[in-house]
Amino acid sequence: MTLPAHERTQFKIGKYDIVAQPPFGSAHMLCYTVLLNGRRLGALYSMPSESDCRFLESPPKVPPLKVFYVTSRPGRPKKNAPPKTPAPDDSATREEARE
Repeated sequence: MTLPAHERTQFKIGKYDIVAQPPFGSAHMLCYTVLLNGRRLGALYSMPSESDCRFLESPPKVPPLKVFYVTSRPGRPKKNAPPKTPAPDDSATREEARE
């Protein structure tokens, strides 16, 4: 016995054409394909809103990745480093601040 499948349906959200059809082997899910002027923008498995369609049409720019150095730990001393000695200028400014 096979499960009854949904039929393919087509509707509009704003200026976007949406085609809802079940994916292969599924009886309950629908795949929503977003079209603009006959051109496919993308597909979603959840009901798209107009803002989702706008996002598919022009996604935001992604900044380039920054290089991550595993070996550098800024703000922490390296292992087996000698203890930090205060600079002579730092001690003079501290004494002035107390007065």
